[in-house]
Amino acid sequence: MDASGSHSLEGTLNLRAFMHFEASSLGRLGFPMEVAWVFEDGAEEAHLIRPAPGWTDRDPDPHAVHAISRDRLCVDGAPVEIVAQRLIDQLADYDVFASAPSWDGKWLSLLLRSACLPQRALQLIDPDAGLLDLASAILAPSLPSSASPRATRQILANASARFAARPLSQRALPAARIERERWFAVSELAHAFRPEAAL
Repeated sequence: MDASGSHSLEGTLNLRAFMHFEASSLGRLGFPMEVAWVFEDGAEEAHLIRPAPGWTDRDPDPHAVHAISRDRLCVDGAPVEIVAQRLIDQLADYDVFASAPSWDGKWLSLLLRSACLPQRALQLIDPDAGLLDLASAILAPSLPSSASPRATRQILANASARFAARPLSQRALPAARIERERWFAVSELAHAFRPEAAL
């Protein structure tokens, strides 16, 4: 653990952020309604996104509709250009872990494209892959490489169990916070792991 309380991988300090989007629907014409991110140190931001021209799709299932109305987005949401530029300004130097990489990647791409910004300005990382890397790096000094896969699977399963009973949030910031909490849960469990448990 370094002086800032961050666990660095392979001896280097990686700057990390955890991102989540909420969208109007999961349909082909769905669009991002809200984005939030939480930095590893706990600093966080959330932004409602004003629909861009042509963003009209909504989920027809009344049970899937978010608590965020289109009217609220139009009044309280920031323009896509502002939100997209803020994302790049804040996160360009970070490893950005997305809670649902394929969906979040779709919403990020649409947001950047609609703001006329490069769609590859930010690259999202699958949090599961990042958590595996984290656990493996922490275990490496004390565990034979042959035992690492089993141990990391056990650690990730134990970390996931901590969050299994939590209700799913329909807002971006609580979801991003959970991804950060998962990161620290895996770090804690990996540091507490006893090598004999994997043998």
